Amino acid sequence: MGLGGCIILIAVGAILTFATDWDMQGVNLDLVGIILMIVGLIGVTTFSSIARRRRVVVPPTTQVVDDPAVHHHRRDGYSDGYGV
Repeated sequence: MGLGGCIILIAVGAILTFATDWDMQGVNLDLVGIILMIVGLIGVTTFSSIARRRRVVVPPTTQVVDDPAVHHHRRDGYSDGYGV
């Protein structure tokens, strides 16, 4: 279940808990709404922790060597004589 599904669970649970006054025999809709909101919150926290782990940047394994024979020139408009 993705983040959108978790948000939908929270919204449906909030609607059942706070916005309805239906009475069903044998079913407590307030409790069902609270359970849906809790499951949605657990899903959001799980999804965010998994997404945080995916963003780990791995440093390159090869060594970077700066070659002094290659000259890097700045092209900012001032160092090439046009801004003087």
